Amino acid sequence: MAMAATSYLSSASAILLYAALFFAGAHAEAEPTEVVTSESEVPSTLPVCKTVGGGSTVFDVQFCLEALGFDGRSANAGTNYGTCSVIAADLLTANTTKIDVLLRERGGKDEEATTTRCLRSCRALYGGVVRRQPGCAAAVRGRRGGEATRCLETAASAAECEEGFGKVASPMTMENDAAFKLAKLAVALLSWAH
Repeated sequence: MAMAATSYLSSASAILLYAALFFAGAHAEAEPTEVVTSESEVPSTLPVCKTVGGGSTVFDVQFCLEALGFDGRSANAGTNYGTCSVIAADLLTANTTKIDVLLRERGGKDEEATTTRCLRSCRALYGGVVRRQPGCAAAVRGRRGGEATRCLETAASAAECEEGFGKVASPMTMENDAAFKLAKLAVALLSWAH
């Protein structure tokens, strides 16, 4: 008998709760649904980034959007893969130049021997990339596919200096990763340029 009373009270409580929620919901004002109608909020490069980043194992759509969006020229690039590849190559130039400067400033000062050796190795690799990058960017602008791709792949390979650090934490991990992805992005974009 006690179980029947408890079950009855539980059912009654549930009915009262549902009724309270029903009446509260019936009298509440509906929240307006926000509809985005402005095309300016959708990056013009979204279709391009979906194409090259959607199936990539190196970078994703978000990286592509953020990278291209960092340069104001992308606002008018739309689905022009050639323009987008030029933007990516220019961003790579800026990134590798920054890495080269950081490596020169750091130079292994106050570092342990392994880190000093690896920083010097990275500096040599990125120094070469920085020296070749103007020609590489020109090859991308001229849509000289083979030459530009080789040059961009060489730039991407500079990030391999990261491997030399082994178990020692690299101070350049983020920069190396960004340079590698930018080079691969430029290659992917260039492959779609007509």
